[in-house]
Amino acid sequence: MRLNLIGPLQVITDDGREHAPNAPKIARMLAVLALQPREAVPTTLLIQELWGQNPPRSAAKTLQTHVYHARRMFQEERVTAADRNLLVARAPGYELRVNDDEVDVSSFEQYLRQARTESRSGRLEGAAHQVNRALALWRGPVLSGVPVGTVLAGRIARVEELRINALELRIEIESGLGRQRELLPDLRALVEEFPLHEWFHGQLISALHRAGRRSEALQAYHTLYGILQKELGLEPSADLRRLQAEILSSSGNEEWPGPFRPEAPETSRRHLSSVPRLRPTAVACFG
Repeated sequence: MRLNLIGPLQVITDDGREHAPNAPKIARMLAVLALQPREAVPTTLLIQELWGQNPPRSAAKTLQTHVYHARRMFQEERVTAADRNLLVARAPGYELRVNDDEVDVSSFEQYLRQARTESRSGRLEGAAHQVNRALALWRGPVLSGVPVGTVLAGRIARVEELRINALELRIEIESGLGRQRELLPDLRALVEEFPLHEWFHGQLISALHRAGRRSEALQAYHTLYGILQKELGLEPSADLRRLQAEILSSSGNEEWPGPFRPEAPETSRRHLSSVPRLRPTAVACFG
């Protein structure tokens, strides 16, 4: 069986049938449990997700009813073998007994860890394969169509931040493999999806510049400048201003030296995508 949380919530049975829980609270309960597989999730946390900070007195009993209906759904839909108990009571709450490869979010994180390991070891082809496997799991925003509470909102934000990490890693890997020009369509899609993420803009500006497309590179810089001024009242970072000066002073005939790299990538990169905004309604596909 498989639980897919990246995109619309899906329960895939052992024989490949798709099922989506109809009751929103059951869907949310299963999502919280699936994001902590093989761990006991406290009853208090599940109640917080389903009813917020002011739950009714009957919340604990109603939660037991939701657990009962979830178990019944697993049985009636023949999600997995009849002798396999997926949802069990375990102090201080409940546990979903599924393996990492049975939850798409867990698989995504595993592929991303493997991609980082391969990249640090200099095995860029292997790293590219793993990061593309991770990004291929994205069918849309996490739990799209499911109304979420505060618990799930925080965990969704974490997973979506990991997706941004994966996208950044993919760009660095592909650039290291000399595939900068092939990245241009993806970079254009990324700056549209994440308009406040300066690093993506920097990669696009640099790629256009190194491809000899100076006017487009300067236009891309001007677009970023306008976005930052309008949304935040800021100017582009010092690294990007230096890149603009380099473009203005260059002849446009340089050899391609590689991607744009800030002086201290982990500290100087202004990750402005963390500014609160609506969850994206469209997801760029890669791989």
